[in-house]
Amino acid sequence: MSEEKVIILRPERKNFEEIYFSGKQGSLLFSPTTKGKTVTTIIAAIVLLIAFFLKGSLSKESQGILYFLSFILLLCAVFLSVSVNKVSRWKKQVNHYLNTLEKCEIYEIRIEQNFFTVNIDGEKETSEWKDFNFFDSNNEFIALEGKYNYMFPRKSMTEKDYSLLKKILKDNINQQ
Repeated sequence: MSEEKVIILRPERKNFEEIYFSGKQGSLLFSPTTKGKTVTTIIAAIVLLIAFFLKGSLSKESQGILYFLSFILLLCAVFLSVSVNKVSRWKKQVNHYLNTLEKCEIYEIRIEQNFFTVNIDGEKETSEWKDFNFFDSNNEFIALEGKYNYMFPRKSMTEKDYSLLKKILKDNINQQ
């Protein structure tokens, strides 16, 4: 590849949202990150509630179990709140990025022999091909990870550009 290639993207918010928030990714309590912790916290709360109802049938020496179950519920709640905070921060960052895309006039990818540049309204991020360590594509988007991470929805470019980008990335990322 000797000449520069330019791929223009149409930064429509819904195209990016479909990918970023697929599979309940944006849900605070039931995202893939928090779902297990939410279920565990609910189960711990139910077990503690049942133990409180059965408190009268426990002997004086066995009532320490209530303290232990309360501690387990508190621990679960702390882990859940940390995960919810993590998802909340990620969601805030994604929404900030999507707001930037909504307002942008220019969103283009410039591909040269040694460099890969993403230009969003004059804000350019340039990487050498060796800076990338992972590339993946499917029917919905292309993901690129390295010095900078990118996700390019298929719907935001022409079919010809999508195929070209996929081929160029495959050739340049796998050469390393």
